[in-house]
Amino acid sequence: MTVTWPDEVDEILGGDLTAALAYGTPAGGAVVTAVAPIGLRDRALGTVGFTTSLGFGKKLERIKRNPKVALAFHAREHGLGDPLNRRYVLVQGTATFDAQPDRATLDRIGEQATPYLGAPRRGPFWDRWLSAYYADRVLVTVAVHRVVVWHNLGANSEREVYGEPLPAKDAAPQFPPAKGTGPRVDAGRAGRQAAKLPHHLLAYGQDDGFPAVLPVSVSGATPEGLRLVLPKSAPEGGRRAGLLSHSYRPALVGLETRQHTGWVEVTGRDALYAPHTRAGFVAPPNKTLLLLGNGFMARRGLKQATEQGLLDSLRADQAL
Repeated sequence: MTVTWPDEVDEILGGDLTAALAYGTPAGGAVVTAVAPIGLRDRALGTVGFTTSLGFGKKLERIKRNPKVALAFHAREHGLGDPLNRRYVLVQGTATFDAQPDRATLDRIGEQATPYLGAPRRGPFWDRWLSAYYADRVLVTVAVHRVVVWHNLGANSEREVYGEPLPAKDAAPQFPPAKGTGPRVDAGRAGRQAAKLPHHLLAYGQDDGFPAVLPVSVSGATPEGLRLVLPKSAPEGGRRAGLLSHSYRPALVGLETRQHTGWVEVTGRDALYAPHTRAGFVAPPNKTLLLLGNGFMARRGLKQATEQGLLDSLRADQAL
């Protein structure tokens, strides 16, 4: 059955400048990262979408292996919709993508992105420098299984569900990893960096295999981990989880992202998050510098993905 959603939710899916994507890990955890949805959705078909890069081949490879994903629409600033529409929207579904998009698809992505990200730079230098950045765009389409809506951005209201019902029970706590649950990177530093940013999201696996993503706040940090405050719907116990903290500006010019995988212990609405890995970047609030960086990162990412065989792996099934 095709899943649909009301107008006030469609406005959010069509207006938000960024969303948080969560996908599973082989160990039963989740990774959460920021993506650009650029208004990609079709209520008649029951799909939503986002764009990413072939240079992030590891992310696409994991989605290919386990296509159950979630998109959290969690922030209204700098988008095209009504900033007073404060609903928090979680979309869960099955993702597919074409690792060899044709020119028509790439052109359509560019046209769709312009109202959100601005017109692309053109000219002899930019056409050459950004060729990898624009040519390696990938359109990911998510067939929606359910849409969960809270009436505030803190996800502390009652939930409305469109599509498949939520699992009848929370996922059971997971067995601790063999290397232990404690931090493997500097938790104090991670907490200080995260606390400076306005948006924080925690992702973990549900009982039905879909990732869940909830907004959280960072209340402090100790050598044992980051102190988090969670919505009341968060499941208790310990489990592998991903944590994203980020900020962004109009047209996504000027970004800061702090991203972790690790272990979370939840008691009531309080949690201790022990980071095991860290990643992140800071992009300058200057479009020229940003595009120079995008071009460099795209070239490097494609080169690495090619050398590691990820591109061949992603394209193998589609070449048959």
